[in-house]
Amino acid sequence: MGVYILRRLLLMIPTLFGITLVVFFIINLAPGSPIEQQLQALKFSGSTEQSGAGTATVSNEVLEALKKQYGFDKPIHERYFLWLKNLATLNFGESFTYEEEVTEVIMSKFPVSLQFGIISLILSYLISIPLGVYKAVKYGSKFDYLSSFVLFVAYAIPGFMLGIILIVFLAGGSYLDIFPIGGLFSDFYDEMNSWEKFVDRAYHFVLPTICYTIGSYTTLTMLMRNSLLEEIKKDYVRTARAKGLAENVVIFKHTLRNALIPIVTGIGGFLGIFFAGSLLIEKVFQLDGIGLLGFSSILSRDYNVIMGLVFIQALLMLIGNIISDIAYVLVDPRIDFK
Repeated sequence: MGVYILRRLLLMIPTLFGITLVVFFIINLAPGSPIEQQLQALKFSGSTEQSGAGTATVSNEVLEALKKQYGFDKPIHERYFLWLKNLATLNFGESFTYEEEVTEVIMSKFPVSLQFGIISLILSYLISIPLGVYKAVKYGSKFDYLSSFVLFVAYAIPGFMLGIILIVFLAGGSYLDIFPIGGLFSDFYDEMNSWEKFVDRAYHFVLPTICYTIGSYTTLTMLMRNSLLEEIKKDYVRTARAKGLAENVVIFKHTLRNALIPIVTGIGGFLGIFFAGSLLIEKVFQLDGIGLLGFSSILSRDYNVIMGLVFIQALLMLIGNIISDIAYVLVDPRIDFK
């Protein structure tokens, strides 16, 4: 197992290299570079020379200064290898938009995504696994059919659309005024004691958390249900029942562990909680998180922020895959990676 993990870690290097290479060249070759946007801003501000035709133009000196400022005075391949060199010291450069270090920009948005990511992960597994087990035990019952209908309806509703519906009905839109419209805390948050701050945060988190997790409930629940049903049909379960074992013992001692193996497939994805973000949900609930940062960075062609987000998320994804493999072995010792 140790050799397998080492091999996977070494394979991460060319994989990350390939991901960053493709993304770097795509975003740098796309039209609308930061220089073009800055030139447009200069033209509209009148900080340019006027040509004989009355059209605003930019002098070569200004153009060269902008290229040097944004690092576009070098060929694209040199800029990429310079980015790789800085990456060795975890230096992603400076954000063109925020005029701060990229790591500082990402870390400023990080707490919002982390909080919702952790809560969503915990709630998804705490609710979906027991519900999936109960649906498998009650297979074919009214509860099984009714809960499946509710889950699939919930899965079909986009998170941001559900957010709008919840605001209209529960946040003072047109009906009840139970929850706040958005934000992470109230205006007088600093004046509260510790318990009041916790309650206030939880109060603001209810509606966004529902929107973040609504889709994952269906996937995990149905996966748990179908996996357990598949195990129940196997010979060793019939043998256990023939020996007179209680149904609870058969389900929870013999079949549940094997049924959890497909669930373990996605356990490595828990690292995604560090960058959990949804642009539309964040816009609906006025949250300043990673999703909104990524979208605004693409619109403003903030290449350094985009590359920083891509690299960190790719790294977490690859590490998560290794963790999933390790979890496979812990759940089922019969699995051996060599």
